[in-house]
Amino acid sequence: MAEQKISEIMETTMEKIKTMVDANTIIGDKIVVDDVTIIPISRLSFGFASGATDFAGKNNGSQVFAGGGGAGASIHPVGFLVVKNGDVEMLPISQIQTAASKALDMLPETFQKIKELFKKKDTDIAK
Repeated sequence: MAEQKISEIMETTMEKIKTMVDANTIIGDKIVVDDVTIIPISRLSFGFASGATDFAGKNNGSQVFAGGGGAGASIHPVGFLVVKNGDVEMLPISQIQTAASKALDMLPETFQKIKELFKKKDTDIAK
């Protein structure tokens, strides 16, 4: 009897996971901008646990069943598939973050060059 009940708990848990996980969770809806198609790609991790026990009841000594189950999932963006002119390229999130980080790192140097450029123009105008 207990085996049947734990099987029901596990089946219910797995059914709930199936409703959470489908291809649309991993491969997102395409985004079309002019002649470029961008498709988001994610990584999905999930886990589940179920447990149960039989024990003797306090009042009449009959067997009592107690059980439960649970599941969890996490989704992490991995990158984007970019389709343009028949060419397909994978842009990993790590590269995008690296490019953004490099751009931010270059800001102080860029501002300094712009500042020097304006100083030079001010000096030329003063002559």
